[in-house]
Amino acid sequence: MENLVEVKNLKKKYGSKEAVKGISFNIKKNEILGLLGPNGSGKTTTIGMMLGLLKPSNGEILIDGKKIEENRIETLKKINFISPYIELPKKLTVKQNLVVYCKLYNVSNIKNRIEYLTEKLRLENLLSRITGELSSGQKNRVSLAKALINDPTVLFLDEPTASLDPEIGDFVRSFLENYRKDKKISILLASHNMNEVTRLCKNVLMMKDGIIIDKGYPKELITKHGRKNLEEVFLKLSRSEDEPK
Repeated sequence: MENLVEVKNLKKKYGSKEAVKGISFNIKKNEILGLLGPNGSGKTTTIGMMLGLLKPSNGEILIDGKKIEENRIETLKKINFISPYIELPKKLTVKQNLVVYCKLYNVSNIKNRIEYLTEKLRLENLLSRITGELSSGQKNRVSLAKALINDPTVLFLDEPTASLDPEIGDFVRSFLENYRKDKKISILLASHNMNEVTRLCKNVLMMKDGIIIDKGYPKELITKHGRKNLEEVFLKLSRSEDEPK
């Protein structure tokens, strides 16, 4: 299967500190790749570079065979993201927010696109609501609709179900599974929810101190490290050498 995203020897320095230390990986078409690591591991910096928000100190990122830095406008049209750290304008209604993002991405048929996403994400009754007055679960689904508004081929998800109740979290995960199958998109998922990663991701990258310290299928990693589940593997790999395993 073809690689839709290629990351080659990616580095990022802040002064003398190297936050990302020459990592390389690929995301195949129709694949959800998990990116795991403790705070300070370099995950957020890596995603920032892949979104074109941060300039790498070295290395390159290719989307559909084209370098982001050399084809910035064209490649950024093909990607989108969701992050708990970035909120939609609070004073606009849900519909107004979605229309704004449709126009930013030059979506051709705004009405049809909004109707499709609001139906799939159960947002029909929220379109006239003020975004800032929504619950966390409702805001999450609106943010997901925003992230899919341009029909991206590559989607970056940073903690997509953080702070959601179990029912809404399960709904979002099921939606992502079905959407990926239908649209054959590539997804990079950064999450601290190990059950979510085990369910959604075929492959997983484990980051620590700016490098990839292990990778593989979730079940293979569990067996390799002699643990009961992916969370125990994550904790083992995240701990320092002098801490008890």
